[in-house]
Amino acid sequence: MQQKASSDQALVEKVQQGDKRAFDLLVSKYQYKVIALIGRYVQDRHEALDVAQESFIKAYRAIGNFRGESAFYTWLYRIAVNTAKNHLVTRSRRPPGSDIELDNEEVFCAHDALADVATPEANLNRNRLETAIHASIKALPEELREALTLREFEGLSYEDIAQIMMCPVGTVRSRIFRAREAVEKHIRPLMDTGDKP
Repeated sequence: MQQKASSDQALVEKVQQGDKRAFDLLVSKYQYKVIALIGRYVQDRHEALDVAQESFIKAYRAIGNFRGESAFYTWLYRIAVNTAKNHLVTRSRRPPGSDIELDNEEVFCAHDALADVATPEANLNRNRLETAIHASIKALPEELREALTLREFEGLSYEDIAQIMMCPVGTVRSRIFRAREAVEKHIRPLMDTGDKP
């Protein structure tokens, strides 16, 4: 993690000295993560790509102000989320109910072969469970939802999440615990029914 941060910092310093190719390397490194992140706010794939591009343009314009007090991705994450939220506000839309679709696509693509042989009943149960999980995450208060999403879907460390959310690590742990508990409570009835009608 430290090596990744130092290589990012070295690239940032090159960009700050006028090396545009160094910024291209940062874009290449993080473009898919940023697109997946924005996809949780902006459902339309083409719009999400536009918002991602806008986020990188904003980051490029603001990179002179980046001082390395946080990891580059933490800084870029904030820009991308704010750009996505502003995009929705300008179009008077709220984040979609299934704001984890792109992540699910990545997670479940490895299971395509299994999905082909699954029974219709198993597919229906899986779809019900996915819908319930999406609904329970959407129903969480924003600070719990953001902490859970950063941990479970972005794979960020507690320390990185604390920087992004500007709160102590202990608060992050508490929010993630409460979020997981709420999601589990919401989906438990579906898990307990098993084969019952």
